[in-house]
Formats: sequence, C-alpha cells, structure tokens
Amino acid sequence: MKNVEKNQQATPRELGYHMPAEWEKHASLWLSWPYDPTTFPQRVPKVEETYVKIISLVHTSEEVNLFVKNKRMEEKVTHMLTENGVDLRRIHFFRFNYADVWFRDYGPIFVKNQHQQLAMVHWIFNSWGNKYEELLKDSRVPRAIQKRMQLNCFEPGIVLEGGSIDVNGEGTLLTTEQCLLNKNRNPTLSKNQIENCLRNYLGVNHFVWLKNGIAGDDTDGHVDDLARFVNSTTVACVCEEDKNDENYAALRENFEILMNANDQNGKKLHVIKLPSAGYVGEPGKRLPASYANFYIGNGVILVPVFGHKNDREALNTIQSLFPKRKVSGVNCVDFVYGLGTIHCITQQQPEAKLL
Repeated sequence: MKNVEKNQQATPRELGYHMPAEWEKHASLWLSWPYDPTTFPQRVPKVEETYVKIISLVHTSEEVNLFVKNKRMEEKVTHMLTENGVDLRRIHFFRFNYADVWFRDYGPIFVKNQHQQLAMVHWIFNSWGNKYEELLKDSRVPRAIQKRMQLNCFEPGIVLEGGSIDVNGEGTLLTTEQCLLNKNRNPTLSKNQIENCLRNYLGVNHFVWLKNGIAGDDTDGHVDDLARFVNSTTVACVCEEDKNDENYAALRENFEILMNANDQNGKKLHVIKLPSAGYVGEPGKRLPASYANFYIGNGVILVPVFGHKNDREALNTIQSLFPKRKVSGVNCVDFVYGLGTIHCITQQQPEAKLL
C-alpha cells in the first residue's frame, strides 16, 4: 500500500482523518452528466431530465460540482438548468473526458480530520471486476480532482467502489462479502487485510458484513442497494415480503445479520425495514431497482421511485427517519436501465477547510 504524497508515509487514520457519515454537513455534491446511449439505450433524454430534477432539488442547500465532457456539453447543460430555474452560481463545471456517470464508484472518497481539514482517498477502480473495459478510463477522475483542488490525496492501492460501503461516522462500516471478498477485486488480500486497509484509510474500527446483493446488480452486491445507515445507530434495510421473489432469501439473510449486529460500542443496531421495489425491467432481465439507493443531502433526501405500489411506503418510511429534511421521490424508471440510480451517481464532499 502506498500514499500519493511521496514524502508522507502516514495513513489518514494516523493523521486523524475519517470518512464522515452522509448526513453530516456537505459543502457540495459531485456528479457527471449522462450522455452515453450504451448505458441508457434510447433513454438519454429522459435521464438528462432526471439529472435536471436532481440538481434543481439539491443545489439550494449544497453546491454542485458537475463533470461535462466538453464546452458544447457545458453549454447544453447550462441552457437546460437555466430553463429550470437553477442558480448557476451554485454549479461548478469540470470539463474532462470521462466515460460514464457512476461517480460514487470511480470518484474519490472525501475524508476530514479533527481540524476540519479536507483530504481525499483515491482507490483503484477496475470497472466492477473488469466487466466493462471501456469504462476503465474513469479511474483517472480522482487524479483530475486532486489536480484541480490541490488536496492531500491518499492512495491505498486496493480496489474499492464507494457504493460498496456505508459508514455511520462513529467507527462502523457496513459492506458485503459478495463484493469486497470477490476475487475480481483484490484476490490476494484476506478479509483481515481488507478490514485493516479500511481502518487505515477511512478511520473506521468496526465492521458489519452482509452477504449477497440483489438480482440484476452488476456490481456484485453493492451495499447501497441493500442497507443504509440513517443515523449513527439505525440502519434502513430492504426486505422482500414475497417468498417467491428471487431476492427474498438474500434480503432476509442480510436483515437477520443486521438484527444481530452491534455498533462500534457493542450496542445493538436499530433496524428499520424498507420495502422492496419489486420486479422492474423487461421479462427475463431484472434491473437493480432499490429504494435504498437514496442520497442524503443537506436539505433534501432524494429517493428513487419506480411507479410501484411500494413507492409511497418507502417515501413515508424514509421521511420518518429524516424529519428535519424534505424527502423527494425521483422517478428512476428510465435511469435504472443503466443498472444504478441516485446514490450510484452521487458523491458528497463534506464541509471542511481546503488546505
């Protein structure tokens, strides 16, 4: 394992850095604008409309850093946002030749220390186990951000996607064995070695390992489709009530693990059930639709909805967990054809001092 700073051998943990919980105050949200019809077949215009809605809802309470490929795209996006009443003073464009929109997975994870100083961790992105060679170039995105922002940047030297983990900000990390222990990620590392790396680079000290993800998920079981911390002691967990559904067994097993899990202080976690979004997709091609793929913004919680009877129950449940923030459903029926939704495309930058 190595560090980008050649003269700095200390790990983020040794320097007092940790990954804040998502509900802690953000300075901004990071996104990459959608454009590729390979990702969203015949749906790019609909997905662009979804992006406009996301930015419109979130930009009043946190600024938005938006990757675009070139000047022409920036001009198009500027026009779309202006037409929808977005305050462009709160939007910051980054021109870069990126491949796709899954910023949570290829972007950096931001950390901060006890002095409220910001830094970033640049993990290896191998396109979810080398599944999509054309998307490997997105591994360059963190370096571009570091160059622009001049942040202290740490490089653990292992494969990790942001959607594969969730933290409560107090020391506990939630993940899945299907993803982090998958041989297509870090085949030479043991579970203990992976945990040690997460301790050193994210400042955590306790781990809750779920088992498997949902059908249709090409990320090998990312936790942000399964269960999410909503405060330091509470986890919202997706459950399927239909025993004939192919997701029933895996989701039930994960729920039972959480019901028996403790936090970093040895106290039982409080587990809240989120409904399943049911079968979304074409016959024989199920898509990974999940209400757990929500984004916790400063003033708003953005929740993917799919025109399912459980949409309202999911929104009400999440609203009850965030009484001081507005919960907004965002139609992701077209979006999920890209095999991800809102949490997958977002990455929060915590409020902190820039060095």
